Amino acid sequence: MRTPRSPVGQAAGLALLLALPLAMPASRLHAETLVVDEQVIVRPSDLPRPVRGTTMSAVEAKFGAPVSRHDTVGTPPITRWDYAGFSVFFEHDIVIDSVVTSG
Repeated sequence: MRTPRSPVGQAAGLALLLALPLAMPASRLHAETLVVDEQVIVRPSDLPRPVRGTTMSAVEAKFGAPVSRHDTVGTPPITRWDYAGFSVFFEHDIVIDSVVTSG
């Protein structure tokens, strides 16, 4: 038979569980999603591209001018820049995502 834990023990266990992700090293995994013969395949991608939180000016300084800049749409304003091999999505002037493209 299991011995019930005290509320203090339960709180300590919960605190440890919640703190664990903070102790893990931060790593950013990139992947490409491919569709081949109607099958979705996800494979890792080493293509350098901007990470979330980067400003538009920092993206342009590091990767150069985009091949195309799409008009801003919606609220909050979302903008897409296309580069050879990836697209970058901004909310206001901050990167929210970058995705590998086929072109």
